[in-house]
Amino acid sequence: MSVQQHQGFVQPARRVAYEVIAAVRESDAYANLLLPTRIQRAALSTADAALATELTYGTLRMQGYYDLVIAEAAGRPVSAIDPAILDVLRLGAHQLLATRVATHAAVNESVELARQVGSRAATGFTNGVLRTISRSTPEEWRERVLAGAGSADDRLAAEHSHPVWVVRAFRQSLRLEGREDELEDLLIADNAAPRVNMVALPGITTAEETAGLGRPNEYSPVGFMLAGGDPVHLVTDHDGRIRVQDEGSQLAALTLSRARPITPGERWLDLCAGPGGKAALLAAEARAGGAELVANELVPARATLVRRALSAVPGTVPVWELDGTRIAVNHSEEFDRILLDAPCTGLGALRRRPEARWRKLPRDVAELSDLQSGLIDAALGALKPGGLLAYVTCSPHIAESRGIVATALKKWGDRVRAVDTAAVVQGFSGTPLDLPGDGTSVQLWPHRHGTDAMFITLLERTA
Repeated sequence: MSVQQHQGFVQPARRVAYEVIAAVRESDAYANLLLPTRIQRAALSTADAALATELTYGTLRMQGYYDLVIAEAAGRPVSAIDPAILDVLRLGAHQLLATRVATHAAVNESVELARQVGSRAATGFTNGVLRTISRSTPEEWRERVLAGAGSADDRLAAEHSHPVWVVRAFRQSLRLEGREDELEDLLIADNAAPRVNMVALPGITTAEETAGLGRPNEYSPVGFMLAGGDPVHLVTDHDGRIRVQDEGSQLAALTLSRARPITPGERWLDLCAGPGGKAALLAAEARAGGAELVANELVPARATLVRRALSAVPGTVPVWELDGTRIAVNHSEEFDRILLDAPCTGLGALRRRPEARWRKLPRDVAELSDLQSGLIDAALGALKPGGLLAYVTCSPHIAESRGIVATALKKWGDRVRAVDTAAVVQGFSGTPLDLPGDGTSVQLWPHRHGTDAMFITLLERTA
């Protein structure tokens, strides 16, 4: 195809990728929610859907690194480039530096995208920058970018495309485990596409239904790794009884439900239940043991998602829409088990939500820590004497995880005790987990366990 014939054409997969990347920037869209919708709307083939997925996630993951390359190639900071054109350049840089896409296709279609979203001058600028990038190998660009880095953390942040403050937070958390030397492995894992894990709701899904769909999870006894195919159809075909859920999330819910035998009549609470994946698993576990679950979610739209997730479980699970920080006011010492999957920065799920690393700032941690402290205090107040609380975050940041638990233990004194959480998890895990530390907390990691970086701690109200 000549350049003249090519003019005006942008392959559908690239167009979808650009639209999602632009929506992430313009309206804080979530790529993992928007991309499947755009793929379906564009009626992409399986191959084009795979390309759009790779272009979208690859560009978002490596955005920080590509910005350093673009700034060097353009001779100006990326802050001086029109945001829409910068999105085009990022997408083009990803194709040139990290895929097998032909150079002429990456450049020509990027120039056409620039023509459609920018000015006439922007097309020439885009062409010049991308051709400059194409003249050097990926390894040459890596050396050039890293030569400009200052400290060791700056170098890691540049090469692996994480904000420096996130790199430092990960380093601190790993250091507590005596595993600081794993930092680069963690950053590499954050930039790898995660495997697709499914959960088969126990007591509701039969072994025959899951036969041949994949191999059992390494740790969770109620899930499996999808062998292939579209998980959306699998969920739909089984009315949500089989659903997509990271193995770390499965372990978090099971830590509460399997910490001790269930006494029929127990009342359980999922305090921050949206969007409902853990609530569905807890509801199935509660049903099997004769317990009752209540789900709570303050945000109405997320409460709707919780109700939809719970519809897969026979029976009725009440869904409240209450302020979790005030749950103990009218429900003091009411529940035998409570899951507090606290709102957090989500730094443990950057594989699945790569754009989150660019959205969060250190000040967000401080704001969320205040909320997390309020929620754990309220949850302990709503717990019966002898009851169990599982405090969970999808963030390994110390201020959101160990720090919150330490503060709660200090505040509640001898009214609350830490449980050997690691022993509980090892007790139901299919394979022993590598869990350094004293056992009072479990920190999962993408590079070590293949899960999101879930933090789990069990606390007990003393009788």
